[in-house]
Amino acid sequence: MNKKIDPQLLLFAKSMRHTATNAESLMWQLLRAKRFMNLKFRRQHVIAPYIVDFYCHELGLVIELDGSQHGTDDAIEYDAERTNFLEALDLRVVRYWNNEVLQNVDVVLDDLWNICSELKEYDK
Repeated sequence: MNKKIDPQLLLFAKSMRHTATNAESLMWQLLRAKRFMNLKFRRQHVIAPYIVDFYCHELGLVIELDGSQHGTDDAIEYDAERTNFLEALDLRVVRYWNNEVLQNVDVVLDDLWNICSELKEYDK
């Protein structure tokens, strides 16, 4: 069944592209235009009913960058439900803290490289 995506959700995703956090901006500069492993990533991509930070369709990979607000009990519960929903669609979800991206981007990219390599191997 091909459902149309709520136009309001698409507009919100578009607006989020213009109000990115510092960590999202840095990560986008590293991922955009197939700069990372020649993989195409989209940012603020709608996977209804959610908007994910980064998405690679080829690998079925979702990357979420979390700020301190994700450390509250409610946010942890919400993120777990969201991850379960996305994983039920056979997507792999990885999360990094904003401060990890900003302070240790090489470590984040090494981890992401390993995950993407694993997913590429699995896809063969």
